[in-house]
Amino acid sequence: MSECILKKFGRCLTARTLLAGAALIACAAAAQAQDNGLSLLPGNLFIPGNLVVTRSVYTNGNNITPQVTNLPPGCTPVTTSNPTPADPCTPAVTSSAYPYVFNNDSADGSFGITSKIYIDQLTPFGFVFTSLEVPNSTQPGVTATSDQLVTSFSSKSELALNLSVDGNALTFMGYYAPVSAIDVSNSNTPGEADPTNPVGPAYYRSVGQIETFGSFHFTKTNAFTGDNGRAAILNDNSGAGVYYMAGNAGNGTGKVQPASTILSTGAQFLTPANEAESLQTPGTPTAVGSFNVTQLGDKIDKVGKDTNFRGMTVYNNVLYYSKGSGSNGVNTVYFVDPTGTVCTDTNGVGLPVSGAILPLSPLALVSTNPTTIQANGLQPDNMCVLKGFPTTLAKASTGVSYPFGMWFASPTVLYVADEGSGNTGSTATDFYSAATPAQNPTAGLQKWVFNGTQWNLAYTLTNGLNLGSPYTIPGYPTGLNNGTGGTGFPWAPATDGLRNITGNVNFDGTVTIYAITSTISGSGDQGADPNKLVAITDKLDATTLPSSESFITLETAGNGEVLRGVALTPGTPKL
Repeated sequence: MSECILKKFGRCLTARTLLAGAALIACAAAAQAQDNGLSLLPGNLFIPGNLVVTRSVYTNGNNITPQVTNLPPGCTPVTTSNPTPADPCTPAVTSSAYPYVFNNDSADGSFGITSKIYIDQLTPFGFVFTSLEVPNSTQPGVTATSDQLVTSFSSKSELALNLSVDGNALTFMGYYAPVSAIDVSNSNTPGEADPTNPVGPAYYRSVGQIETFGSFHFTKTNAFTGDNGRAAILNDNSGAGVYYMAGNAGNGTGKVQPASTILSTGAQFLTPANEAESLQTPGTPTAVGSFNVTQLGDKIDKVGKDTNFRGMTVYNNVLYYSKGSGSNGVNTVYFVDPTGTVCTDTNGVGLPVSGAILPLSPLALVSTNPTTIQANGLQPDNMCVLKGFPTTLAKASTGVSYPFGMWFASPTVLYVADEGSGNTGSTATDFYSAATPAQNPTAGLQKWVFNGTQWNLAYTLTNGLNLGSPYTIPGYPTGLNNGTGGTGFPWAPATDGLRNITGNVNFDGTVTIYAITSTISGSGDQGADPNKLVAITDKLDATTLPSSESFITLETAGNGEVLRGVALTPGTPKL
């Protein structure tokens, strides 16, 4: 009997049935398109029931010359008349050839390069059905004033992909910038400049929206200055027409962040624009949520980093966020309380109010005074930790987790992807040991169950992820990264945990979860590693770890590629 490698809609699927299923889906899609009078052209139609994955492909712009190109852009060269500039230049250590280019991280702490984005449609079994290239500067006819969007290739937290609240559109975030631009992900936005940021040029962040038939729409924002926007969700309930966004801000060297940086970070609110990108004039960023560790009774820290959010989701009209990186704040799962009745009265921990509605306007700040914002953050604090989830400070030596993507399978079951610690061994021989389950205990797919009072961790799924086991990619370097600026550690990536996730409820009481993996490696930037799309089927009502469940790999990024977000296609029915 053939091995059952994936459960989907209650069926046991083997390798043979996966391929047959992919062919059937393609035929069915073509037939449906003909019935509706549509031409099924490559790349212009999403079929309900499929997956959508964001993928980025590196382009060598040949714009970096070792020991000649100064980093970061906009830096001030050292001269006899100015021997100690505030933003001194450092020469690049290697060229723009992938993946060696990321050894320039050793010379420039803000280093990154923008790259093209692809929107891939896959069957649930990993068969690539269509691929859309997001408009970018390398395409014929695309000029500096054309609508376009890029990502920062090695910024691993970018390009989350989310269905709108009504399930009719997909959204993601990037930059209004050309391909192969340097250090865009740590640049200021034009309207929110931090003078201590060493990166000179400024770039808008932008929300990309894609409809069922593949048309793009972009909305620029001044949010996330000095860092990156990670995710966006369109609230299109009853014509609401607003975006919720997640991200981080701040790349300055000052001990206290400017008020403009704090205003532009964390949980953000944005109204979609109607004009072309080049005609848009974004205003001051507006927050939709605010959290401060003082709510938990902890000592105040760098308030703009308490909301260094990466994952987000909407379930039952409640907006959820996750924080899983940085040394400030708490790595955990949060929710926004638009009623203002929960998070201010429960010491920073609580549960959403029954019958809550999604926010339709930004957070009304108690004070817009810059000094007040720098000292206290964006009050009022209308966000708190979801009851039962960790409240341990991120800077603690033990007990810290690294949550990323979230997916609700039901009102009482929540799956949370944990990216892993990112730690590595201290020598080439024990380099991967820190990613193994024994030393990376929170990594993988966490299943949380609500008991009527609070959420509790039932178990963590890791079987089949092969945490800490290196793998090879055709064309990708092997051996040690011993080149100029290199780390001295192995090039080969190994899975460290999971980032963005989505899922589907099956007819037989199981759920199938799709996830993007995180990695560790000896690359100059681990975010540039080729990673994977994986899937697992879990028993929805299980509360103890099933021994038979295992992840399978649906897709592996190639040399010069990374996978970032995953979502179901618009129009996919919810069971």
